[in-house]
Amino acid sequence: MQNPSRRLFVTAALSAGLAIGLGRSLRAAENLSPVPGKRVALAGHDPVSYFTRGRPEKGSREFWFAFDDAVYLFSSAKQRALFAADPERYAPQYHGYCTMKVSEGEKAEADPDAWGIAGGKLYVFRSKRGLARFNENRTEILSKADAAWQALRVPR
Repeated sequence: MQNPSRRLFVTAALSAGLAIGLGRSLRAAENLSPVPGKRVALAGHDPVSYFTRGRPEKGSREFWFAFDDAVYLFSSAKQRALFAADPERYAPQYHGYCTMKVSEGEKAEADPDAWGIAGGKLYVFRSKRGLARFNENRTEILSKADAAWQALRVPR
C-alpha cells in the first residue's frame, strides 16, 4: 500500500499544475486579438476610459479598433467611436509599451493600472514604480524614449 501523505502530495501538486495551466490558457484566450497577427494593447483595457472615466476599464472584443501595430478594445461603441474619431488623442504613447522600458531601448508590455497623463497624452508603465520615476524626471525620460522609439517602432 502507498504512503497516504505521498499520494496526497502528488494529487495536490497535479491539481495546482492543472489550475495554473488553465489560468494561463484563460488569460491567453482573453488576450487573443480579433485581428490575426496584431497584439492587444493595454491588456485589453479601453484607452479612452483613462480620459473619460479617469481610470482604466476593461474593454470588450465586441468593440475593437486597429491602430498602429495594435488592436485596442473598448467598453462600448461610444468609446470606440471617440477613439476612431481621434486616435492620436487617445492612443497611449509608444503603441502602449512601457514608457520606461522604451526610454531604455526596449519594448515591454505595460500594466494597465500603472499609467499617467502628461501634456494630454497617455503614458503606461510596467509598474507603479516606473510611473513614480517618470514623475520625478519626466523631461529626461521622454527625451530618451522619443529618441529610442524611432528605432524600436520598426518591426523586427
